[in-house]
Amino acid sequence: MWTTATLSQVLTPTAIALGNFDGLHRGHRAVIDPIVHEPDAWATVVTFRPHPVEYFSGQPRALLTPLAEKQEILASWGVRQLVLLTFDRELAQLTPKEFVTEILAYRLHARRVSVGFDFCFGRERQGNATLLQQLGQALGIRVTIVPPCMLDGERISSSQVRALLLAGEPERAARLLGRPYQLIGEVVRGQSLGRQLGFPTANLQLPARKFLPRHGVYCVEVRGEPWAQAQPGVMNLGYRPTLDGQTLTAEVHLLQWRGDLYGQTLQVALRHFLRPEQKFTSVSALQAQIQRDCQAAREYFGLPLEQLEPT
Repeated sequence: MWTTATLSQVLTPTAIALGNFDGLHRGHRAVIDPIVHEPDAWATVVTFRPHPVEYFSGQPRALLTPLAEKQEILASWGVRQLVLLTFDRELAQLTPKEFVTEILAYRLHARRVSVGFDFCFGRERQGNATLLQQLGQALGIRVTIVPPCMLDGERISSSQVRALLLAGEPERAARLLGRPYQLIGEVVRGQSLGRQLGFPTANLQLPARKFLPRHGVYCVEVRGEPWAQAQPGVMNLGYRPTLDGQTLTAEVHLLQWRGDLYGQTLQVALRHFLRPEQKFTSVSALQAQIQRDCQAAREYFGLPLEQLEPT
């Protein structure tokens, strides 16, 4: 998939899905699907960098789908081009008509545009989806307005995905996303504390702006180059308070595999939340709880339970 932040390098003509698309949930896919098979046009997602909320607030925004993850998902959906529009003062000051004429028609050579029903654009968000449709019609651009995407009577949104992840409900978040929420990172050397406790872990270096779910222990499925199929595991996300940890860590213990993973990139899919992060009275109490966590994960995945030594 071709990715560009320079309008002069855009492959044209285009069929565009227009929006922020953080999370790439089922609602986003409903907006993107109409442009994927448009004949004689590049199926293109146009999004904004930084996010307009980040631009106006001046505060960094954690992302459900950082750029590399977004590229991989969009390519799997059949998108052929990703255009990252720089959201700056110049872009923010364009009127709705100027945005449609100068950006969509003149620079992107759009033949078709798909947006969500609540899409707003232009200076001070003066434009909405209906106005986009009217302006597009005058320029020969077909505009598709996608209605709200609902699941069990609830509107699917990135805000709701974030709320569910913070509540420790990865299963419900996965239903809105259409896939499990993932943490992707390179395995780096840590303090080997997991190995000393008898449970060797892969310490993941996550993207700096990745949105993180509730701290605690999760049942996870791990994908990477060493395996043809996903490996079941247990992940601890937090500060390791029992061990006086000072930095946030994401540590994965694989239930059925042992080996050196340093330098490997792992995709960790959150399947089930086991318990919140907590501080134990002793290292031995922590070890006993980790054993129980691994047994609970084995039960969750339908694996044979290990014979535990009396504690």
